[in-house]
Parts: sequence; C-alpha cells; structure tokens
Amino acid sequence: MELEVRHLRALCAIADAGSLHRAARQLGVAQPTLSTQLARIEQALGGPLFVRERTGCRPTPLGRTVLGRARPLLADMSTLVREARAAAAGGDSRLRVGSTASRALAGWLRRLRRPGLEPTLQMDVSANALLRRVTEGQLDVAFVHEVEGSALHIPEGLRVRVLVEREPQFVMLPADHPAAARPVVRLADLAEDRWMVDPTVDGEWDGVHRMLRAVGLNPRVLHGDYHTAASLVATGEVVTVCQPSSQSRPDMAVRRLFGDPLGVRLLLAARTRSELDAVFPALEDAYWEVARQSTAYREWLEGGGVRTPPRCPAAAKGGGRVEFVRAR
Repeated sequence: MELEVRHLRALCAIADAGSLHRAARQLGVAQPTLSTQLARIEQALGGPLFVRERTGCRPTPLGRTVLGRARPLLADMSTLVREARAAAAGGDSRLRVGSTASRALAGWLRRLRRPGLEPTLQMDVSANALLRRVTEGQLDVAFVHEVEGSALHIPEGLRVRVLVEREPQFVMLPADHPAAARPVVRLADLAEDRWMVDPTVDGEWDGVHRMLRAVGLNPRVLHGDYHTAASLVATGEVVTVCQPSSQSRPDMAVRRLFGDPLGVRLLLAARTRSELDAVFPALEDAYWEVARQSTAYREWLEGGGVRTPPRCPAAAKGGGRVEFVRAR
C-alpha cells in the first residue's frame, strides 16, 4: 500500500483527538473503518504508530516521528492547492480566517478586505479544532479564546500571538432582574437563577462550574448556544456569562461580575510570523473598536482593568511558539 495524503490526515486526526472514536467522528467515518485504515498504514510503515489504552491512544516513538513529518507535508500540500487556485483565478488571493465567536469579527474582516485579497470565514465553537486546521493548512489564521483554567493544546509548529492576556467575562441578565440595577453584580445575587452554558465551547462549562463552585453555588444549568442564551435571557428564563464587549438592550443588561472571577485569553494563531504580522494590527484595531462601544467594558477599562501585562508565562499546553504582545 502506498501512503496518500488522506492517510497522513487520518494519523494527525487520531493524534490530536487522542482516540480512534473521536478521530473517526471528526473525519466523518465509522470507527471500524478508521481502525482498519490505521492497521494498513502501520503495516505499510513497519510498526505500530499508536499505543491503545483504555483512555484512548497515544503515539509510539515511531508514531511521533511519522507525525513530525506528516504535519508539514499536509501544510505544504494545502499551500500548494491554495496558491494554484489563486493563480488559476487570476491572482485573487483568499485569506482563510477561522474564529470562535467575537464581536470584533465584522470589523476585522472589513479591515482585511482589499483589492486582490478576499478573506473567508470559518466559525467553530472549538478553539482546539481551529488550531488543528491551521496546522493542517486548512486555515491561514485563527482567532480563538482560551478559558481560564482550561489550557488549549497549541500544536507543534504554530506561532501564537496574544491579543488580550485576560479578558474578564461579564454576565448577561434580564433587564428587570433586581441585580441589573447595579453596575457590578455579585454571584450570590444570581443564586436562584438558572444559568445557560454552551458545553461544546472548549473549557466554558468547566470554567463556569469552577467559578460558581468557588462561591458555593450549585444552580440549575441549561445547555444552549449563544443565540439561544440571549433569547432566553431576554424572556427572563436564564442568566449567562458573556463577552464584555456585548451590549445591553432594552430587554437585557450586561454587567460586570464582582471580582472578575472568570477570564479568557484571546489568541491569534498562524504558521508563520509573517502571517501574524499581516493580520494582527487589523484584529487589534477591530477589537478595541468594539470594546469602546460597550459601556460596561469601557467603564471597566477606564477604571483600571488590565488588558495585557508586559510579561506573562506561557500557559498554553503543547509545542507551539507563543509570542506575547502588549495591546494598545
């Protein structure tokens, strides 16, 4: 059997997912099919590439060697295809942007767009999935957030630049909630409320759970995405954490949480420093534009909120190269 690009992609998926079951789901194939494919690849390469354990699978020394060569090959192949398509289209270059949810996206894309360069957007609730796509050459850059206490896995070979070291998470609650009358809300004021959390967002449920548990709260929790949460907040059904750049509306209020108990780190990832340099200034401008538009966030910043400390240890797991940049 001759190795093909799809075989290398399958190996990387297994390594990143940590189990055949999760990798098969990501690749859209049945687990027995992926197991058979892996066995054939291992036979062709002359040895086992993964150690199977009860909790999943991990690369063998041979597997790490193969993966170390496979990832840049996949990235080079994607670059080849992208550049060939751009040449065939008469030089129109496409910048493939990935992102988790952010109010800064519209302004960022607008700033990136220019004659000969058209950004495309791929959204995902999973920051780890977006980082893998950058590594594999499916995306050029990814703007992601890392929930405090739930470090992302930065794949080997990525360069990561910090936009905001710790962005505090605020709370969104019904406009007629008693706590909405104050600019700062204590978690104890929300003890009787239902909370809504999106469990598909990497680290969100763990972060919210830790935050509530730290003050002795064990509220009722519903699961849903950002849009559902906003709808239910407006009708008085739930409260939810939100980005500080979110804006209050007549039917809902955005307020700071006392003590800023939950934060996220905002990161931009690419394969090369030049790719980061090309898009980071536009992202930075777009982010602070929407930050100033939010009354609650602007007041927090003007009150001494720290955006990006000059020196911060790398908290992300993995082998990616991390560059820390002070925000303006």
